[in-house]
Amino acid sequence: MKQRYNYAILGIILLVLSIIFYYIHYMIFQDLHHLLIFLIGDIAFVPIEVLMVSLVIHHLLTEMEKKKKMEKMNMVIGTFFSEVGTKLLTVISDADPKLDTIRKEFIVDNNWNEAEFRSVVKSMKNYDYMIDIEKIDLQELAGFMVSKRDFLLRLLENPNLLEHETFTELLRAVFHMTEEFTCRNELSCLPNTDMRHLEGDIKRVYVKITLEWLYYMRYLKNNYPYLFSLAMRTNPFDTNASPIVS
Repeated sequence: MKQRYNYAILGIILLVLSIIFYYIHYMIFQDLHHLLIFLIGDIAFVPIEVLMVSLVIHHLLTEMEKKKKMEKMNMVIGTFFSEVGTKLLTVISDADPKLDTIRKEFIVDNNWNEAEFRSVVKSMKNYDYMIDIEKIDLQELAGFMVSKRDFLLRLLENPNLLEHETFTELLRAVFHMTEEFTCRNELSCLPNTDMRHLEGDIKRVYVKITLEWLYYMRYLKNNYPYLFSLAMRTNPFDTNASPIVS
């Protein structure tokens, strides 16, 4: 309400100043004819000015703001993969009994274009994700995830992620999986029914983190080649990956 009141006061002041200047103009030149010509011309230009401000300039400002938000969001996503995501994806994907049939699709390099990224994303959306939970050291995975719990909580509190629905869903899935681990005192002797339940939670993370990793790789390749280089040298799907440049 106070802001609207301030805008109203500002509008009145500007209108009064305009009237005063027009009055001064008339008193100096005593030419009402030309004064009205300029006045009507200025008024006639107002709709065009509004159009330029509201559509063109507003669009440019919106795009700039959107780009800044995307930069902030991708910085957060990059932090996630550095701290948690890459290792988590490595552990989970290694438990996929069909991984060797798709592994080569994830060996991204500098020659990839937008069409190739779209093709792999489409392929992975239709992929029948599977997890063999027996191949995962649940105790070790649980310990790792619990150690990152505070980090995950801080990510969930980040307002920049509110507009990034897919990554927010990934964080929820990861956090839920972590909660499932922490609710159990012992993970080495669980009944088969509970193992299948945990397998479902891990599979949910697998589906979401794989697609999010692909989106992030595309972003790095298009915007930050040096970060993309390291990401490919630590590719969780590449058995020959090494951070060492050879």
